[in-house]
Amino acid sequence: MIDIHSHILFGVDDGPDDLSETLEMLQQASNEGITEIIATSHSFHPQYNVSAKQVMEQLTVIQEQVEINNIPLKIHAGQEVRLVENIVTLVEAKEALTLANSNYILLELPSSTVPKFTKEIVINLQANGIIPIIAHPERNKTIAERPSKLEELVREGAMAQITAGSLAGHFGKNIQKLSLDLVKANLVHTYGSDVHNLTTRPYLFDAGLTYLEKKKQLDAVDLLLENNMRIIENRDFLLYEPQEISAKKWWTIF
Repeated sequence: MIDIHSHILFGVDDGPDDLSETLEMLQQASNEGITEIIATSHSFHPQYNVSAKQVMEQLTVIQEQVEINNIPLKIHAGQEVRLVENIVTLVEAKEALTLANSNYILLELPSSTVPKFTKEIVINLQANGIIPIIAHPERNKTIAERPSKLEELVREGAMAQITAGSLAGHFGKNIQKLSLDLVKANLVHTYGSDVHNLTTRPYLFDAGLTYLEKKKQLDAVDLLLENNMRIIENRDFLLYEPQEISAKKWWTIF
Protein backbone atom coordinates (compact mmCIF):
# COMPACT_ATOMS: atom_id res chain seq x y z
CA MET A 1 0.00 0.00 0.00
CA ILE A 2 1.04 3.59 -0.60
CA ASP A 3 0.58 6.57 1.70
CA ILE A 4 0.42 9.79 -0.31
CA HIS A 5 0.23 12.32 2.56
CA SER A 6 2.67 12.31 5.48
CA HIS A 7 4.73 14.62 7.65
CA ILE A 8 7.83 12.53 8.26
CA LEU A 9 10.64 15.03 7.78
CA PHE A 10 12.06 16.04 11.14
CA GLY A 11 12.46 19.50 12.66
CA VAL A 12 10.96 21.38 9.72
CA ASP A 13 7.19 21.68 10.34
CA ASP A 14 4.72 20.23 12.85
CA GLY A 15 5.93 16.69 12.20
CA PRO A 16 8.57 14.72 14.17
CA ASP A 17 11.29 16.51 16.12
CA ASP A 18 14.25 14.32 15.23
CA LEU A 19 15.49 11.49 13.02
CA SER A 20 14.83 8.79 15.62
CA GLU A 21 11.16 9.76 15.79
CA THR A 22 10.98 9.75 12.00
CA LEU A 23 12.37 6.22 11.90
CA GLU A 24 9.85 5.06 14.55
CA MET A 25 7.05 6.48 12.39
CA LEU A 26 8.38 4.77 9.29
CA GLN A 27 8.63 1.47 11.13
CA GLN A 28 5.00 1.86 12.17
CA ALA A 29 4.06 2.60 8.57
CA SER A 30 5.75 -0.62 7.49
CA ASN A 31 3.97 -2.51 10.27
CA GLU A 32 0.64 -1.31 8.85
CA GLY A 33 1.49 -2.69 5.43
CA ILE A 34 2.68 0.51 3.77
CA THR A 35 5.43 -0.11 1.22
CA GLU A 36 5.84 3.38 -0.23
CA ILE A 37 5.23 6.80 1.29
CA ILE A 38 5.28 10.34 -0.05
CA ALA A 39 6.77 12.95 2.29
CA THR A 40 4.54 16.03 2.13
CA SER A 41 5.81 18.70 4.51
CA HIS A 42 3.94 22.00 4.61
CA SER A 43 5.06 24.61 2.11
CA PHE A 44 3.95 28.23 1.64
CA HIS A 45 1.92 27.84 4.83
CA PRO A 46 1.62 30.88 7.17
CA GLN A 47 3.57 28.96 9.84
CA TYR A 48 5.68 26.50 7.83
CA ASN A 49 7.45 26.74 4.52
CA VAL A 50 9.65 23.71 3.93
CA SER A 51 11.55 24.32 0.71
CA ALA A 52 11.99 21.84 -2.09
CA LYS A 53 15.73 21.85 -1.34
CA GLN A 54 15.11 20.92 2.31
CA VAL A 55 12.81 18.09 1.24
CA MET A 56 15.36 16.56 -1.12
CA GLU A 57 18.26 16.91 1.32
CA GLN A 58 16.36 15.24 4.17
CA LEU A 59 15.01 12.44 2.01
CA THR A 60 18.55 11.40 1.13
CA VAL A 61 19.42 11.12 4.82
CA ILE A 62 16.18 9.36 5.79
CA GLN A 63 16.24 6.82 2.95
CA GLU A 64 19.81 5.91 3.87
CA GLN A 65 18.77 5.32 7.48
CA VAL A 66 15.73 3.33 6.39
CA GLU A 67 18.01 0.96 4.51
CA ILE A 68 20.48 0.72 7.42
CA ASN A 69 17.61 -0.15 9.77
CA ASN A 70 16.11 -2.67 7.32
CA ILE A 71 12.74 -0.92 7.08
CA PRO A 72 11.20 -2.13 3.80
CA LEU A 73 9.90 1.25 2.72
CA LYS A 74 10.49 3.52 -0.27
CA ILE A 75 10.12 7.25 0.26
CA HIS A 76 9.15 9.78 -2.41
CA ALA A 77 9.40 13.57 -2.44
CA GLY A 78 6.41 15.86 -2.30
CA GLN A 79 4.91 18.80 -0.44
CA GLU A 80 1.56 19.81 0.99
CA VAL A 81 1.38 23.08 -0.91
CA ARG A 82 -0.73 25.86 0.56
CA LEU A 83 -3.13 27.53 -1.87
CA VAL A 84 -1.39 30.69 -3.12
CA GLU A 85 -2.18 32.73 -6.20
CA ASN A 86 1.23 32.20 -7.87
CA ILE A 87 1.23 28.43 -7.43
CA VAL A 88 1.55 27.71 -11.17
CA THR A 89 4.73 29.81 -11.30
CA LEU A 90 6.08 28.01 -8.22
CA VAL A 91 5.47 24.61 -9.82
CA GLU A 92 7.14 25.66 -13.06
CA ALA A 93 10.17 26.92 -11.09
CA LYS A 94 10.24 23.61 -9.15
CA GLU A 95 9.85 25.55 -5.92
CA ALA A 96 6.60 23.68 -5.30
CA LEU A 97 6.97 19.93 -5.61
CA THR A 98 4.44 17.59 -7.15
CA LEU A 99 3.82 14.16 -5.62
CA ALA A 100 6.59 11.68 -6.44
CA ASN A 101 7.55 13.77 -9.50
CA SER A 102 4.13 13.09 -11.04
CA ASN A 103 1.57 15.45 -12.56
CA TYR A 104 -0.35 15.49 -9.25
CA ILE A 105 0.09 18.14 -6.56
CA LEU A 106 -1.27 18.05 -3.01
CA LEU A 107 -3.07 21.33 -2.40
CA GLU A 108 -3.96 22.59 1.08
CA LEU A 109 -6.85 25.03 1.52
CA PRO A 110 -7.15 27.33 4.54
CA SER A 111 -8.88 25.40 7.32
CA SER A 112 -11.97 27.59 7.47
CA THR A 113 -12.57 28.81 3.91
CA VAL A 114 -12.47 28.03 0.21
CA PRO A 115 -11.02 31.22 -1.31
CA LYS A 116 -12.80 32.68 -4.30
CA PHE A 117 -9.75 32.18 -6.53
CA THR A 118 -9.58 28.42 -5.81
CA LYS A 119 -11.52 27.43 -8.90
CA GLU A 120 -9.35 29.64 -11.11
CA ILE A 121 -6.20 28.02 -9.70
CA VAL A 122 -7.63 24.53 -10.27
CA ILE A 123 -8.27 25.44 -13.91
CA ASN A 124 -4.86 27.09 -14.39
CA LEU A 125 -3.00 24.15 -12.87
CA GLN A 126 -4.72 21.74 -15.25
CA ALA A 127 -4.01 24.00 -18.20
CA ASN A 128 -0.35 23.57 -17.28
CA GLY A 129 -0.57 19.79 -16.97
CA ILE A 130 -0.84 19.65 -13.16
CA ILE A 131 -3.76 17.95 -11.40
CA PRO A 132 -4.55 19.39 -7.97
CA ILE A 133 -5.53 17.05 -5.14
CA ILE A 134 -7.36 18.88 -2.35
CA ALA A 135 -5.93 17.70 0.99
CA HIS A 136 -8.36 16.62 3.74
CA PRO A 137 -11.48 18.52 2.53
CA GLU A 138 -13.48 16.91 5.35
CA ARG A 139 -11.66 19.20 7.81
CA ASN A 140 -12.43 22.43 5.93
CA LYS A 141 -15.18 24.43 7.65
CA THR A 142 -16.75 25.80 4.46
CA ILE A 143 -16.85 22.38 2.78
CA ALA A 144 -18.31 20.88 5.96
CA GLU A 145 -21.08 23.47 5.87
CA ARG A 146 -21.57 23.18 2.11
CA PRO A 147 -20.20 19.99 0.55
CA SER A 148 -21.34 21.39 -2.80
CA LYS A 149 -18.23 23.62 -2.70
CA LEU A 150 -16.08 20.50 -3.00
CA GLU A 151 -18.35 19.09 -5.69
CA GLU A 152 -17.84 22.29 -7.74
CA LEU A 153 -14.06 21.87 -7.58
CA VAL A 154 -14.27 18.17 -8.44
CA ARG A 155 -16.45 18.93 -11.45
CA GLU A 156 -13.75 21.41 -12.56
CA GLY A 157 -11.23 18.56 -12.50
CA ALA A 158 -9.78 18.72 -8.98
CA MET A 159 -9.24 15.49 -7.06
CA ALA A 160 -9.54 15.16 -3.27
CA GLN A 161 -7.74 13.19 -0.55
CA ILE A 162 -9.52 11.74 2.49
CA THR A 163 -7.57 11.25 5.72
CA ALA A 164 -7.29 7.92 7.52
CA GLY A 165 -7.76 9.50 10.94
CA SER A 166 -10.96 11.25 9.86
CA LEU A 167 -12.49 7.94 8.80
CA ALA A 168 -11.19 6.23 11.95
CA GLY A 169 -12.92 8.80 14.17
CA HIS A 170 -9.75 10.48 15.43
CA PHE A 171 -11.21 13.96 14.82
CA GLY A 172 -14.66 13.13 16.21
CA LYS A 173 -17.86 11.45 15.12
CA ASN A 174 -19.15 14.36 13.03
CA ILE A 175 -16.05 14.57 10.86
CA GLN A 176 -16.11 10.78 10.61
CA LYS A 177 -19.69 10.88 9.31
CA LEU A 178 -18.92 13.67 6.85
CA SER A 179 -15.90 11.72 5.62
CA LEU A 180 -18.06 8.68 4.93
CA ASP A 181 -20.63 10.85 3.12
CA LEU A 182 -17.89 12.30 0.90
CA VAL A 183 -16.69 8.78 0.08
CA LYS A 184 -20.21 7.63 -0.76
CA ALA A 185 -20.74 10.71 -2.94
CA ASN A 186 -17.56 9.96 -4.95
CA LEU A 187 -16.08 13.31 -3.91
CA VAL A 188 -12.77 11.89 -2.67
CA HIS A 189 -10.37 9.95 -4.83
CA THR A 190 -7.21 9.16 -2.89
CA TYR A 191 -6.21 8.26 0.66
CA GLY A 192 -3.50 9.42 3.06
CA SER A 193 -2.53 9.14 6.70
CA ASP A 194 -1.54 12.81 7.20
CA VAL A 195 0.61 11.39 9.99
CA HIS A 196 2.55 13.89 12.12
CA ASN A 197 3.68 11.74 15.06
CA LEU A 198 2.81 8.52 16.88
CA THR A 199 0.70 10.09 19.66
CA THR A 200 -1.61 12.97 18.80
CA ARG A 201 -1.54 12.50 14.99
CA PRO A 202 -0.76 8.81 14.39
CA TYR A 203 -1.04 6.71 11.23
CA LEU A 204 -4.43 4.97 11.59
CA PHE A 205 -3.97 3.95 7.94
CA ASP A 206 -5.38 0.48 8.50
CA ALA A 207 -8.06 1.73 10.91
CA GLY A 208 -9.53 4.07 8.28
CA LEU A 209 -9.69 1.30 5.69
CA THR A 210 -11.26 -1.06 8.25
CA TYR A 211 -13.97 1.52 8.94
CA LEU A 212 -14.79 1.74 5.22
CA GLU A 213 -14.94 -2.05 5.01
CA LYS A 214 -17.26 -2.13 8.05
CA LYS A 215 -19.52 0.34 6.24
CA LYS A 216 -19.50 -1.93 3.17
CA GLN A 217 -17.50 0.50 1.05
CA LEU A 218 -15.24 -2.16 -0.44
CA ASP A 219 -15.28 -0.62 -3.91
CA ALA A 220 -14.18 2.69 -2.39
CA VAL A 221 -11.27 1.00 -0.61
CA ASP A 222 -10.12 -0.52 -3.88
CA LEU A 223 -10.47 2.78 -5.74
CA LEU A 224 -8.61 4.85 -3.15
CA LEU A 225 -5.67 2.44 -2.95
CA GLU A 226 -5.56 2.02 -6.73
CA ASN A 227 -5.45 5.79 -7.22
CA ASN A 228 -2.64 6.07 -4.67
CA MET A 229 -0.67 3.69 -6.87
CA ARG A 230 -1.58 5.68 -9.96
CA ILE A 231 0.01 8.78 -8.46
CA ILE A 232 3.33 6.94 -8.17
CA GLU A 233 2.92 5.62 -11.71
CA ASN A 234 1.75 9.05 -12.98
CA ARG A 235 -1.38 7.58 -14.55
CA ASP A 236 -4.94 8.90 -14.78
CA PHE A 237 -7.22 8.19 -11.81
CA LEU A 238 -10.14 5.80 -11.77
CA LEU A 239 -13.22 7.95 -11.17
CA TYR A 240 -16.89 7.58 -10.38
CA GLU A 241 -19.46 10.28 -11.19
CA PRO A 242 -19.67 12.72 -8.24
CA GLN A 243 -22.99 12.81 -6.42
CA GLU A 244 -24.70 15.62 -4.55
CA ILE A 245 -24.77 15.46 -0.75
CA SER A 246 -28.08 16.66 0.63
CA ALA A 247 -27.80 19.93 2.55
CA LYS A 248 -27.51 19.54 6.32
CA LYS A 249 -26.33 21.70 9.18
CA TRP A 250 -22.70 20.71 8.85
CA TRP A 251 -21.69 23.78 10.85
CA THR A 252 -22.46 21.79 14.00
CA ILE A 253 -19.19 19.91 13.37
CA PHE A 254 -17.33 22.99 14.49
